Amino acid sequence: MARYTGPVDRLARREGMQLYLKGERCFKQKDGYSKRPFPPGQHGRRRIKLQGYGQQLREKQKVKRVYGVLERQFRIYFKKAAAMRGVTGDNLLRMLEQRLDNTVYRLGFGTSRAQARQLVNHGHVLVNGRKVDIVSFQVSPGDVIEVREKSRKNAMIRGNIETAHGRGIPAWVELDAENFKGTVVKAPSREDITLQIQENLIVELYSK
Repeated sequence: MARYTGPVDRLARREGMQLYLKGERCFKQKDGYSKRPFPPGQHGRRRIKLQGYGQQLREKQKVKRVYGVLERQFRIYFKKAAAMRGVTGDNLLRMLEQRLDNTVYRLGFGTSRAQARQLVNHGHVLVNGRKVDIVSFQVSPGDVIEVREKSRKNAMIRGNIETAHGRGIPAWVELDAENFKGTVVKAPSREDITLQIQENLIVELYSK
């Protein structure tokens, strides 16, 4: 599975906002973006005003980096979103939110999406009682996501769940911390996605 393996601090600095790519470090403001909140590179401190295509491109790159999706897969998500009923931008964000790795992160089993992706890949997560190790698996309302029995003694997972409520859990999922499980209560709405995303710019970019 292809994935980005470079320094993630540079990604947040390039987008000019906290993307929470390093988990707990981001909440404690110990990451690179908190220390140097300007774009990387020799000319990073220069103020560049983006317009038109530049704004659209940066918005698309931001969303890709937040959810850990590469270009080809992101384009496939957009085509599916455009073919669905409703607002294309909302459909796109909803599908990205309903990825299994993101859901595991939202429930607090992992402190970052990258960590949640690793938990899914390594078979620590069950969906409706069955092991699912496909990070892009789409969850649906009513699905129960839980940590498998053998993995519940893992100190990292236990610590993540203990601090999950402090990091915040969205309204579309419900966490049962005592039993290491969570439930998808409803499909996520646009209001549940609190990151500063202008999805209309992404729609404009791909509609050219």
